[in-house]
Amino acid sequence: MFDGDIAVKDETIAAVAPSIDANRAAALVDGQGKLAFPGAVDAHQHWGIYNPYREDVVTESRAAAQGGVTTGINYTRTGQYYLNEGGPYEQFLPKVLAACEGRAHIDYAFHVAPMSRQHIEELPLIAEKFGVTSFKIFMFYGGFGLHGASSSQRDFLMLGEDEHYDFAHFEFVMRGIQRLREEQPELADQISLSLHCETAEIMRAYTQLVQTEGVLTGLEAYSAARPPHSEGLAIAIAAYLAHETALPNINLLHLSSAKAMEAALTMQQAFPHINFRREVTIGHLLADYHTAAGVGGKVNPPLRSADDVEALWEHLLAGDIDWVVSDHACCKDEMKFGHGEDRDDVFMAKSGFGGAEYLLPGLVGAGLKRGLSERRIAQLTSWNPAQRFGLPNKGDIAVGFDADIALVDPTQSTVIRPDDSESTQEYTPFDGFTLESVVTDTFVRGHHVFADGRIVGDPNGRYVARGNSDASS
Repeated sequence: MFDGDIAVKDETIAAVAPSIDANRAAALVDGQGKLAFPGAVDAHQHWGIYNPYREDVVTESRAAAQGGVTTGINYTRTGQYYLNEGGPYEQFLPKVLAACEGRAHIDYAFHVAPMSRQHIEELPLIAEKFGVTSFKIFMFYGGFGLHGASSSQRDFLMLGEDEHYDFAHFEFVMRGIQRLREEQPELADQISLSLHCETAEIMRAYTQLVQTEGVLTGLEAYSAARPPHSEGLAIAIAAYLAHETALPNINLLHLSSAKAMEAALTMQQAFPHINFRREVTIGHLLADYHTAAGVGGKVNPPLRSADDVEALWEHLLAGDIDWVVSDHACCKDEMKFGHGEDRDDVFMAKSGFGGAEYLLPGLVGAGLKRGLSERRIAQLTSWNPAQRFGLPNKGDIAVGFDADIALVDPTQSTVIRPDDSESTQEYTPFDGFTLESVVTDTFVRGHHVFADGRIVGDPNGRYVARGNSDASS
């Protein structure tokens, strides 16, 4: 780090130096000695999952900017939630892009989940026409819906009678993505597959056990119903399928436990030719199933024990984790919780919660205290995901990069209250937690979008197409 100035011209960084002549500037912002981080590239968000896309894009991108996020990469898929429709991505993705156009306060991109055979056939079109080069598998959907056991899996995923979302489908997705890499070698490094690793069969059995025994309650019960070894087993299966299909770029999402990390590192040793990347969320780093504020902390995979939280921090400090994300999924009170007596039933609650507004301040505040360097925080929140997901103009404060900058004051602290968030979510599992740093300013391509604790200006975010596509808005 050094004391210096940043000059911006035409939305890009024009100079970074100890002293730049301020008289040359048309506008001047005094950073007042704060830490200047490259804007966070939050590689795991879910706009539009529970709320109408057109509304969610506005409010949840505002929350992201509040947390120092300047680019959000969102997961989307066909089936229930999101647009609540099936069919080909050639018809689905234009509707997603139209819902976002001109409404986001940060830049954005998408990961896409191939849910059917037709989607696997569409992979070249998805990459070439829409600029999407990263894909996802939800391993637990094989026997579960988003929140629990599904009585009609095909209805939930909106698949035909001859379709199966199972290990064989996962294999065929991997083969399709590897074929895409071979057909487009110039993009091969940025084409990757992300996996939500939980095992449906383990979850089904343990959910029944936990509910039958009735001993555990709340988030601890939910963690026991989706136990850590369910993650570990799914990671092992995913790793072997990647080996079998020769697909080298694998991202293991939101690892939540010591056992998940153990499995991930063991698979790295077993298959050294696979380029694994390991992700954790700020939620799993800040909260455990006893400290989170009630059932609102339900998420997949679950919040874990205090020991698991400590294990994740140990791995983070050891360099075993590649990036930290929010997994932001705004779920309003009326949808998140049941009614009456069911409001406290963790198995009735919806899964997921927002948190992008706490990404950078949460990691800076907690990370610096634990010995995580500022440089490492910048790598974890910005450089590493930008490099992995094909965003060459993002991720660094350097000449020629997009002027995406977050100013953070590590001397300030604030107590988290839901009413202070730009999100439309009326609760947070972090209610009452203290953030030991504060994002004071956020710039997206040089545009000042967050200042003095509030969003400023109109939505200026752009869709960032990757690869050779010209789909960017």
